[in-house]
Amino acid sequence: AALLQTDPLPLIVMTPKSLLRHSLAASSLTELATGKWQPVIDDPRMTDEAQRDKVKRLILCSGKIYVDLVTSDHYEQATDIAIARVEQLYPFPAYELEPLFESYTKLEEIVWVQEEPRNMGAWAAAKPQLEYITEKKIPLRYIGRPRRANPAEGSAAWHKLNQAEIVERAFSWQKEEKS
Repeated sequence: AALLQTDPLPLIVMTPKSLLRHSLAASSLTELATGKWQPVIDDPRMTDEAQRDKVKRLILCSGKIYVDLVTSDHYEQATDIAIARVEQLYPFPAYELEPLFESYTKLEEIVWVQEEPRNMGAWAAAKPQLEYITEKKIPLRYIGRPRRANPAEGSAAWHKLNQAEIVERAFSWQKEEKS
């Protein structure tokens, strides 16, 4: 019922300090004044149909992991991989994702990438929604940390190493564990 109201709703953005003034996490005054909320944001590299026809893997992610992916050395060379951000987790943006999936005509798999452990983060809520949208016709995979009782490694060095491994796996075509 709250979403049917015409009154403006507050937007709460949770972000780590590392993104506080990062250019990829900022909006210009023009965007703030004339733009609108986008529950899903497609890969900015995919500007025409020819580029979309090359894509075989679509990475879906939310939050800071997006910045880690697009600032990695692999991003620009990965012409067969697109990265889309899911900016709204609830209600899940099925109506926005369905045409996005259809726009990638050669899509072989959809990969959900998150930095949180598998039993935390958005994966548990996103998986059934994505299976419903794709009618299980496109393989769905998870890349991230395994299930854990605690959210962090307890060591900044281990976290950095594991984060780099997640990014590496997102861009590699080795067989990953199915959803």
